[in-house]
Amino acid sequence: MTFIVGMVSQKGGVGKSTLARMMAREFVAGGLATKIADLDTQQQTCTNWAGRRAENDIEPEIQVQSFASVKSALEEAGRFDALLLDGKPNASDQTVEIAKASDLVVIPTGQTVDDLHPGVVLAHSLRKKGISPETIAFAMFKITGSERENAAAREYIAQAGYMVLDGEISVSTAYGSASDQGKAITETSFRTLNERASKLAQSVIDRIAELQERKVA
Repeated sequence: MTFIVGMVSQKGGVGKSTLARMMAREFVAGGLATKIADLDTQQQTCTNWAGRRAENDIEPEIQVQSFASVKSALEEAGRFDALLLDGKPNASDQTVEIAKASDLVVIPTGQTVDDLHPGVVLAHSLRKKGISPETIAFAMFKITGSERENAAAREYIAQAGYMVLDGEISVSTAYGSASDQGKAITETSFRTLNERASKLAQSVIDRIAELQERKVA
């Protein structure tokens, strides 16, 4: 069985591709054959990152391929244990296609209303297209040190009717530096930052397992 995880967003720069790369690295490290389908053919963020990773001989190797359509990306699914669909920013027909194909849809968001509101609007639009809210989860990115603001952001999403994954990615230049080298955000030079990112990755894995158990039941 192939687990398909869709990374979507209403706007760019919130951490969608960063999340896809982190999950790919963790899946591969856990022994799962994994591929990122980079569906943003203009930016090709994940594709370019994989190139930097290969140039720097960073292990484990992460397979990334650019696809012009969700349909063509899904043709690869049977060859892998996990397929990560990294979509274009902004809601589109492609976003709905990704959501319908995915076992779990993850929407990364910051903690300000400028980030939260578009994310929730996107989630609502997916529900209107028939996507179960149980398969939609939010991931907190670019978090500041304020526990109050973080709690308020999580409550905002919960009040809208959606799950917020455990863990969060704080604002740190170390994450950007790691990405520049072709590393995932669980591979920085700082143990604490890696542990925070790993907590989020584990929450994604746990949610997928929970949804799969419900299917079987």
